[in-house]
Order: sequence, then structure tokens, then C-alpha cells
Amino acid sequence: MGIRLLEIPQINRVKYLDFLLMADEIPEIVNEYINDGDLFAIVQDNQEIGVVQFVFEDAVSVELKNIAITDEYRGKGFGKYAIQLALNQYRNKGYQKMVVGTANSSITNILIYQKLGFRLVGIRKDFFLNYPEPIFENGIRAIDMIIFEKEL
Repeated sequence: MGIRLLEIPQINRVKYLDFLLMADEIPEIVNEYINDGDLFAIVQDNQEIGVVQFVFEDAVSVELKNIAITDEYRGKGFGKYAIQLALNQYRNKGYQKMVVGTANSSITNILIYQKLGFRLVGIRKDFFLNYPEPIFENGIRAIDMIIFEKEL
């Protein structure tokens, strides 16, 4: 597919805020984690087409915190491929599982994570009710966070 992940140092992360806000629309929420873990630009033919961020729950678990692809590249498999690259990278670093949470309204994300082999492991009820503004996707209000996990 010709994409690679380019690590973004903490000092440069604020430049990627607009990318991160494509997937998590509340600036206050993104600012809480922008400097945590690993942030990568998703690069295709030397063009940044998105970002993916991972944070570390413990010594064996990595959480996919945010992934966003620009509109013109969305729906073409770039996000799935970036996640696969990261799965391999973190497996090689000795991590044993990857966790990801998404809204009950994020139908496309739910499909993608399952196609990548993630399994449903839990629901955080009312998670998105704490957001300052209601979020709607696909005509559905985001209320609960659905948690998926994949063994590496």
C-alpha cells in the first residue's frame, strides 16, 4: 500500500491537533492526551494523510487512542493498513494486546475493528454523556463506549 508511520516528537504534536480533532471532536478531550504515548503521522508518497496515536495502559497493553484519515483518503484501507503496521510494531516490542474504544454510534469503526480481528470485551456505559456537547453519527447519539481487544 506504500504507507509508513512517522513518529511525531512531543514538541511538534500541537501541529497535528486538526488531524486528531477529525476523530475526537472535542479539543479539551484531545488536549488531555495529545502528549501521551506515541503519535505517528500516516504518510503515503511523502504526504501526510492522517495520524494514529497509541497510549500505554501497562507493560503488556497498548491502546489505540485516536486514528484519523483525511477525507480524500478515507475508505480506501489506509487506516486499516496503518493499524496493521502498528500491530506488528508493538508485537515486536513485546506487547501482548491492543485495546481500542469507539462510540456505539461509530458503525464504520466497529466494522473495521472486527475485520482486523479485534473482539468485543466490554462497554463503558454513558461514557459520551460526559462530553460537553452531544455527538451524533449515522443518526445515532454517541452514548456508550464499546471496547475491543486484540491479542498480539
